[in-house]
Amino acid sequence: MKPSTELFSLIKSLTKSEKRFFKLNSALQAGDKNYLKIFDFIEAQHKYDEEDLKDEFKHETFIQHLPSEKNHLYKLILKSLRSYYSEQSVSSILKQEIKNVEILYNKALYRECNKFVKRAKTLAAEYEKFYYHYELINWEKKLLEEAYESGIFDQNLDELIKEESEVIEKLRNLAEYQILYSRINYIFRSGGFTRNETERKVVNEIADYHLIKGKNTALSTRATTICYYIKGLCSASTRDYEDALINFRKAKSVMDRQAKIRDDIQQRYINTLSFLLNCYIDVHDFKNAENILEELNALLDNKAFDSPDSRVRIFTATYIGKLQLYNRQGNFERAMELEPVIEKELETLEEKINKEKHLLFNYNLAYTNFGAGDYKRALKYINVVLNDNEKQLRQDIYSFSRIFNLIIHFELNNHDFIEYDIKSAARFLNKFEKDYEVESLFVAEMKSLAKMNSPAERRRIFEQFDAQLEELLKIDRENVILEYFDLRAWIKSKLSGSSFSDSIKAQLKIRE
Repeated sequence: MKPSTELFSLIKSLTKSEKRFFKLNSALQAGDKNYLKIFDFIEAQHKYDEEDLKDEFKHETFIQHLPSEKNHLYKLILKSLRSYYSEQSVSSILKQEIKNVEILYNKALYRECNKFVKRAKTLAAEYEKFYYHYELINWEKKLLEEAYESGIFDQNLDELIKEESEVIEKLRNLAEYQILYSRINYIFRSGGFTRNETERKVVNEIADYHLIKGKNTALSTRATTICYYIKGLCSASTRDYEDALINFRKAKSVMDRQAKIRDDIQQRYINTLSFLLNCYIDVHDFKNAENILEELNALLDNKAFDSPDSRVRIFTATYIGKLQLYNRQGNFERAMELEPVIEKELETLEEKINKEKHLLFNYNLAYTNFGAGDYKRALKYINVVLNDNEKQLRQDIYSFSRIFNLIIHFELNNHDFIEYDIKSAARFLNKFEKDYEVESLFVAEMKSLAKMNSPAERRRIFEQFDAQLEELLKIDRENVILEYFDLRAWIKSKLSGSSFSDSIKAQLKIRE
């Protein structure tokens, strides 16, 4: 059985401050500390190798029960991290306060207990931590019962019951929004956008839901942010980017006004900025896209966003966003400058970056290298995407990678491969019900191009391709391909003899 790498991953995830805190805590403990020997050895490894670990400590008694030693170390690190972060998040503070309440109550120190409850309740209300708020109200009711038995009637039970009802209603309201979010997020993460009438119907049902469509239906700041975020996702999935921008801007504005809550829902804030960036790129508002990139970068100086998770999210949002922006502008030289930084970070953060982000990095780096004329390197990146067997996640990327792959092979003059692979690509593209025709047009024209050796014949096919594509692109849903590969600019470059980059820039000037 392959040794578990969980301990290795945990140790490698620790920051310098976390490691120092763990070592200081360990120094306070008496007795042998075999776990520190294991910690130091694993920390020095670049890749986990249990055989090296066993060989290093082969003369030590503890190595005979290594699994239990590793498990002990894992738990100690987690205990240290709990202590390290006990005062750094609202949830951690509230958990500690509730534990203090329980201890004081069990010791019959009711007056002191009541002080802790009221202080924690104020914090829970301020940060809209409804679960903790509800639990604290239950403690307050228990304390009220003790007060009544002691003949103290200075607090109104009806007011407490009313507060409890309001908290429960806010909790229920937020939970309902989270269910709606899960539904629209599934559609977006699986396909990127709605591909047919069935999927559009599901999105429309979510958009028309009374909590989304109605006014003043969100009962808290957290619910308001997720409401606008859902609206933005619904619009983005149907490619209504103007409406998506309106709603993502509203979500951002609400969080900016409530900085404490924003700092507690960092993932949503970073994702909101990322979607704003994508929408600005899609409507060719490149100036505002640059502004969002600056805002993402500024988060690195915000202590609230200093966790490894947030830093990874900021990195992926920033660098995928930069690649998409520069690629859409035809500024491939600038995009190429990012490649060494991205490659280094991907190697360092490999296990911390999710599959969707890996797909986006590889697809966009393929596009960057294609635009820069390095077709072999572009093929290397697109093959990473194509060699993945993912069946549900971001099928839009896999679909357009099939198209992009054929274009790369065309530039490499691999016409025999195109004739061989085009049937496979067509089968893959036909697996999903889609109500647009641009993919079918592409497959038909690429078949013809692969068979022609005469420059004159190829030009004739490109002219035919260009005319048919221009007609198709008058239908809005057909334009989706341009968000993944500027097929129109590529065809124009073949007809004019210009570079792909220059053709993209010429198309942008026409649009302006």
